[in-house]
Amino acid sequence: MTRPALEVADIFRECGAHYRKIHGASMPLEQHRAMRAIEVCRTAFLGGHVDVCDQCGAERQSYNSCRNRHCPKCQSLAKAEWLEARLAELLPVPYYHVVFTIPEEVASVAFQNKRVAYTILFRAASETLRTIAADPKHLGAEIGFLAVLHTWTQTLLHHPHLHCVVPGGGLSPDRSQWKSCRPGFFLPVRVLSRLFRAKFLYHLGQAFDQGKLQFFSDLKPLAEPEAFRQFLRRNRTHEWVVYAKPPFGGPAQVLDYLGRYTHRVAISNHRLIAFQNGKVSFQWRDRKKHDRIRSMTLNADEFIRRFLIHILPQGFAKIRYFGFLANRPRRNRLSLCRMLLNAPLPDADPQILDWKARHEGLTAGLVDVCPVCHKGRMHVSQMLKPLWKPTNRKTTKCRIHSP
Repeated sequence: MTRPALEVADIFRECGAHYRKIHGASMPLEQHRAMRAIEVCRTAFLGGHVDVCDQCGAERQSYNSCRNRHCPKCQSLAKAEWLEARLAELLPVPYYHVVFTIPEEVASVAFQNKRVAYTILFRAASETLRTIAADPKHLGAEIGFLAVLHTWTQTLLHHPHLHCVVPGGGLSPDRSQWKSCRPGFFLPVRVLSRLFRAKFLYHLGQAFDQGKLQFFSDLKPLAEPEAFRQFLRRNRTHEWVVYAKPPFGGPAQVLDYLGRYTHRVAISNHRLIAFQNGKVSFQWRDRKKHDRIRSMTLNADEFIRRFLIHILPQGFAKIRYFGFLANRPRRNRLSLCRMLLNAPLPDADPQILDWKARHEGLTAGLVDVCPVCHKGRMHVSQMLKPLWKPTNRKTTKCRIHSP
């Protein structure tokens, strides 16, 4: 894939200082960190190395990546490594894609209480899927699935929702057999939607009673118990959006989906069109118009604001595993599932690829081949010290080292 002419980092480098001057005092620490990491990613600030060709003597400088999970440039290798681990966990059964979404009014509360509300979103969705699947009237089995949190729309507005990838079946209560769901059908969407609504609002009410929620600006009245109870009652009367897409065609499609969704950030560099006169233009896909490609132009400050609202709280896990795919029982449960499905065991000694092999697989090119003569091999001749380094984990201040 060719490098895009315009990057989010370019916008941050030119307009980031002005944005921080105006909004810096109200920005959470994780936004400061992510913004700074994206600005210095693959620049001399993070150091790197100089490669020299052993045939023609050509030199090439390579700079280190920031590895921030919100950086548009740092996801490909992390995604490839993660997918290698998931490949060994796939079962020879249909896989389903279920999406849980919260309504706009509830999302406004989640915006001001991200860590609490996003945790509730995971909890409510997992309890819903596992409860309905365990009901003998539906599947009567213990299922396993992974869930990925997304918080954005195509135009970078706040829209928290959970993508779940679920094998089409599960273990019977006594774990003596694999119970498959009906062909082409996982679980009833209306039942999922109503139980999800009840679970989410219950846990949100619990969080309010425990003093875990905060309210600012237009939402301040919700701090009053009666107002919050009315808020919960209103949202119990609305239909919440839960939908299940048709099953994937096979393991290859599951991996393709996971690769596109799990390590996605709010906007990729390839969607950026132009940046001039303090305005940013980018492409977006209009879902209501049959995925028609449109363009949008925002002031740079507004673009940065929309990007930053999708920076997750420090240490918050955006990919989580449940049921027989939960971290603790995963290995034993998957072995049991394969045995019941008469499926072959995964390679006991999988090939572990280094970063060069993964990079070559992603780019279809050899990292070590000289880009000038195309004959020689590039070898590291010099290490470049970083010019920037955080002083500690609790501050956004940085140290600048002389070259």
